[in-house]
Amino acid sequence: MNLRLGRPKPSDVSAGLVTGLFSIPEGMAYAAIGGFNPVTGIYAGVVPTILGSFFARTVLMVTTLTSAIALTSQSVMSGAGVDPKDAGNIATLAVLAGVIMLVLGVLKLGAVMSFVSNAVMTGFSTGIALQIITGSLKDATDYKPTGHNKLWQLGNWLWDIPHWQLASTLTAVATVVVWALVRLVKRLVAVSVLVALVVVSLGVGILGTDVEMAGDIAHIPAALPAFTAPDLGSLGALLPGAFAVALVALAQAASIGPTVPNPDGTKSSVNGDFISQGIANVGGGLFGGLPTGGSMSRTGVAVSAGARTRWTGIFAGLWLALLVLTLGSLAEQIPMPVIGGLIIVIGVELILGRVKDIKLILRTSALSTAAMVVTFLATTQLPLQQAIIIGAVLSLLLYCVQAARQSGLRTLEPGAGPATAWRIAPPPSRIAPGTVTVLYYAGTSLFAEAPRIDEQWPDTKEAAGSAVILAVRGVPEVPSSAVLKMLRRYAIDLRAHGGRLYLAGVEPKLAEVLRKTGVAAELGEDAVVEATPEVFGAVGEAVARAERWTVAARATSPTPPLPETGDKPPAPR
Repeated sequence: MNLRLGRPKPSDVSAGLVTGLFSIPEGMAYAAIGGFNPVTGIYAGVVPTILGSFFARTVLMVTTLTSAIALTSQSVMSGAGVDPKDAGNIATLAVLAGVIMLVLGVLKLGAVMSFVSNAVMTGFSTGIALQIITGSLKDATDYKPTGHNKLWQLGNWLWDIPHWQLASTLTAVATVVVWALVRLVKRLVAVSVLVALVVVSLGVGILGTDVEMAGDIAHIPAALPAFTAPDLGSLGALLPGAFAVALVALAQAASIGPTVPNPDGTKSSVNGDFISQGIANVGGGLFGGLPTGGSMSRTGVAVSAGARTRWTGIFAGLWLALLVLTLGSLAEQIPMPVIGGLIIVIGVELILGRVKDIKLILRTSALSTAAMVVTFLATTQLPLQQAIIIGAVLSLLLYCVQAARQSGLRTLEPGAGPATAWRIAPPPSRIAPGTVTVLYYAGTSLFAEAPRIDEQWPDTKEAAGSAVILAVRGVPEVPSSAVLKMLRRYAIDLRAHGGRLYLAGVEPKLAEVLRKTGVAAELGEDAVVEATPEVFGAVGEAVARAERWTVAARATSPTPPLPETGDKPPAPR
């Protein structure tokens, strides 16, 4: 995987501590939301985070439990009719999801994520950031908004300000204020989250403020996660749902790479991240953790705290293990409003980080804007696995529309400069007699674009003694049968009017298919010119062959269809 572990920076140690501290209350809260034992949420930040950071190609990505994964896991467990608090069932689901992620990464199916448009990914990431914010509203104000979707919940929360609990709200506000003041000192920006967490937590303890604590969710045992064997009896019931969990986790992680680039300049790899998350889930599932994935909120915490290398995530897992082992009771004293306030700040920062992309998309096209808005609304109003499917379908539609708009025929004409220079022009409406016309296919697959090619194909009624060269270098090596039928039809049409079709830039596999299907025989032995290393090399060879054929055709024709007088051969068009 070409991993470079490198040396940790001092800021990685402190950022890992902050991330580890956050993993205690946030992990417990997410697990509780999903109906799981809250301690499994803590354990999801130990082994999975260490393994995920060690193998990740997006080096700052923190792999741990997220609210979306917790909710999806709960839905899967409920649908399968298994106990969500049984350790064996949790281990089975996590390991299955991990194996699926590993297989997808090994098969390099992460390339599919490359087809997810920036508009869709922006809408998805912004929606996830809003989910992060709404998931922390209750912690910040001790008031849980109601509503069937995240936008409604946010509106309900703002409308019902009188229902906010004063002590919790003031604690959250104090946390944000301390965080903002600390960031005014450049040297302290990297530790602003940690300072706010410690200072306000101490203040709450000294003042005796009555707010919810991490320990109120569940007791934190002073023990490391033990080995847990998967329950093979639930394997069949959980396998279909494990695909949904893996899909949700991988989609969330895919949105982190573009948002949080590697500080060392190395490139992220979606396939590499698939593999790292697979390893993290297999390892975490065997040691008491819920299914995990790339966490945008926890990654945001790490980055805000000064993360510089993959060591931040490794230290986060190690710090968490040490804190649970030695200071579990002390960690129970972290106020939940402090966590809620900081998570809201991080969610807002994630949205602000997308503002430039949002403005760019709004100025690009109405179609891209619609895709972004629909994906955002789906992410905030539907189960996340459904939103991902909608986003994937929208990306496919955008790709098809853009490919169709860009595809079509172009004419290649010799330029005024050197012999190797060519000019691109619109396709002619008709083929003039006794000429050589070079048509270039501009597109992606010559599959869905076939009707558009038919519309642009020149009229061949006057093509006597003419040759048409179709440059097909961009055609897939193994095309569809529709493409082969189209090429045969063009060849027959030209021959019926006294012309001939040549194919230039044919890849070896395509040439073999043309021979096996009889299309090459239909064109003629010398009409298939295979691709060459030189740009337009095959086109030049095809032009030479076509010119010789038109000269021979003119010589044998009783009334040579010359476009001009004189003895020199017609120039290629």
